[in-house]
Amino acid sequence: MTYLAAAVVLLGTLCLLNLVLTIGILRRMRAQATLTGGPAGAPSALGPGAAIGTFTAVTTDGEPVSSATLTGLVGFFSSGCEPCHKLLPRFVERARELGREDVLAVLGGADEAALRALGPVARVVVAERDGGPVARAFQNTWTPMLYLIREDHRIAAVGTRMEELPLPSRRDDGATPRAGAADVPEAAGEPAGAADVPDLAGAAGVRDVPAAADVAGLAGKGRR
Repeated sequence: MTYLAAAVVLLGTLCLLNLVLTIGILRRMRAQATLTGGPAGAPSALGPGAAIGTFTAVTTDGEPVSSATLTGLVGFFSSGCEPCHKLLPRFVERARELGREDVLAVLGGADEAALRALGPVARVVVAERDGGPVARAFQNTWTPMLYLIREDHRIAAVGTRMEELPLPSRRDDGATPRAGAADVPEAAGEPAGAADVPDLAGAAGVRDVPAAADVAGLAGKGRR
């Protein structure tokens, strides 16, 4: 019984110590998030308005990239990351709309499929698994992670989904959208397209077209 009581006391002490450490870590994270402008418990250390650290890198095409020139959309991906693979098609779609010069993708580790998808639509930096110097400048330890960088090179928005970033829509780029079926005006009181059907009888000069009943009557008179 003495050993059992000692084991219970020891287990209770360990549980209490674990609780104290957990509370301390949560308070530390909350304090750090308050200083950096990010939400408490967020996987991103830097939030909107924060300045990113200094970095220089080279893309797969040999283009230099630095914190002094970086603006636009930035995405962090890593090999073997299933959420990254799910986000990739949506990221590629928006990158194509924004333009290659305004999009930077940081790929941690070797992922040939992701590299082939990102290469045509974004500047790509391939780094170590942890994201290399670019990730360290962003204090980013999470993938996928998305950032929108302002013209003053500060963070405008952070998110893990494209919908969380205030990116311009397709109609904000000055292009004239093609008219769809809903954009074609209808004639008042008529089905769509009814006003466009030509009056063939009037065009041919035929004023009185006999009805079906009259045609039947005429046929009966002819048989008499």
